[in-house]
Amino acid sequence: MNRMSGETALGLAWIIALVASLAVLFIGEVLGQTPCVLCWFQRAFMSPLAIVLGLGLWWRDGRVGRYGIALALGGGAIALWHMGLYVGLVPERIQPCSATGPSCTDDNQRVFGIPIPLMALAAFALIGALSALSLKDTRT
Repeated sequence: MNRMSGETALGLAWIIALVASLAVLFIGEVLGQTPCVLCWFQRAFMSPLAIVLGLGLWWRDGRVGRYGIALALGGGAIALWHMGLYVGLVPERIQPCSATGPSCTDDNQRVFGIPIPLMALAAFALIGALSALSLKDTRT
């Protein structure tokens, strides 16, 4: 069975981070939906992931996956908390994204019927797993 190379795993992790970063910029800046506080914290972890993993690929640094894991764990923890609020597991009311803006539970905060916090959690989980997989490659 062929196994994924470390560079391929990092490349996939970088693509996911880049697409996620561009998607939240599109939602916030083009569609004009101001992100809630938890979305801002998730952005604070996702945007550096795209930059750090991209630079690691550019410089062929096979150990950059360890930074990907750390950033994905931090962002994933916030996304997990956000998802807990979304589904009602965490007993706290989700505040609107702005005084007159949508709440994270509105239909406006879904893409293809999937809540944005769940997509963020999935992205962080995939990036973390691919970053860890990149470190298993013995050729780097």
